[in-house]
Amino acid sequence: MSERTLVLIKPDAVQRLLAGRLIARFEERGLKIVGLKLVQVDRDLAERHYAVHRDKPFFGGLVDFITSSPLVAVALEGPRAIAVVRAMVGATRPHEAAPGTIRGDFGLETAQNLVHASDGPETADVELALWFTLGELASYERDIDRWALAPAE
Repeated sequence: MSERTLVLIKPDAVQRLLAGRLIARFEERGLKIVGLKLVQVDRDLAERHYAVHRDKPFFGGLVDFITSSPLVAVALEGPRAIAVVRAMVGATRPHEAAPGTIRGDFGLETAQNLVHASDGPETADVELALWFTLGELASYERDIDRWALAPAE
């Protein structure tokens, strides 16, 4: 079953020149980019994105960090995309993330953990609508899908 999910390549990854490498990892796995843009996030969008954490002591730091520099918003599509992306990203705390995951390979600090990934279908729907208008998401077929996504016999 194909699904869509949101990945934010956070300001620390953009500043460290990792955006292209991280996007390539998702593509190499077989996920399809259906939306992509560089965004200088304002406080309103940041606060809406992190609204679930509004009452937590780290809320202000999250908002300050995500508005500190541009990020790359990526909408990805593929079979079990949410679970695949979450596994690729790794544990929230980079020191707990397995080698081979994005955070395990590139991260050191929890406050600057390189990427955000939607954690479930409902969250993905809400977050995709927050970061992309319907017209900014593309639906298309890739020739490679018949090879990469061939059903098992």
